[in-house]
Amino acid sequence: MLPSIVATMQDNSAHGDDAFLTRDLGGNGFLDAVMDGVTGHGGEEASRSVKEALESAHVNSPEDVVAVLEDLNDEFYQVGGGRFLLTTVSAALYLDDRLHVVGAGDSPIFLVKPDSYEEICGRSGRFFHVGVRYTVGAGPSLSNLNRMETSIEPGFRLLLATDGLSDNILLDDLAELVRSAESAEDACRNVESALESLLQPGRMPEELGRRFRRDDRTGIFRFF
Repeated sequence: MLPSIVATMQDNSAHGDDAFLTRDLGGNGFLDAVMDGVTGHGGEEASRSVKEALESAHVNSPEDVVAVLEDLNDEFYQVGGGRFLLTTVSAALYLDDRLHVVGAGDSPIFLVKPDSYEEICGRSGRFFHVGVRYTVGAGPSLSNLNRMETSIEPGFRLLLATDGLSDNILLDDLAELVRSAESAEDACRNVESALESLLQPGRMPEELGRRFRRDDRTGIFRFF
C-alpha cells in the first residue's frame, strides 16, 4: 500500500462540537474521520463518542466501521429519541490498496488529484445542508449511509473537513490550496491562512454570501 503523510487543523472555539481521528492501522493502512456534532442537540458528546468508539474498535474492513456506527446510532437513538446525541461522521479507511469511505451527514471528503478533484462523501456548500435526519442518532437505523470505494495513486491528496471549513472557501480555491501545497503541513497552513484572511470584512466572495460562517472547523489533510 502507498505510504502517506497526514496533518490536521482544528478550531473548536465556536461551539466545541467537532471531533476528529487519525488512526494508524499498520502497513500504511489508516482510518481518518471527522465528526461535526449538531449544536444544541448533544453534538459535543455525540461526536466525541464516535471518535472514541472508532479509536478503540477492531477495524479490518469497512463493515467494521459500519458496525460501530450502527451500534452508536442505536445507543444515541434510544437515549435521545432522534432529537439529542446527533452528529455527522465521514470516515476514510485505507486497506489493501483501496480507499473505503463511509459517511452520515454533510461533512465532505475531497479527493484531490493532479488535474482535478471530486467530492466523494458528504454534501458541501453553504446553501445546501442535508439536515439532521441524516446524522448518526437521528433515526432508528442508519439507512442513509454514504459508501464508496476507489483506488489511490501516488500524488493523490485527501481532505476530510467539517462544514465550518468547507462552507467558507470556494471549493475550487480549496482544492487548489491543497493541490499546490508541497506537503500536508503546508496545505494545512495554506487553508488556515486563507480562512484568516476571509475573516476580514469584505473578503468573503459573493458566492458564499459575503459573510464568514462562524462555526467549528476541522480538516484532515493526507498526501500519498
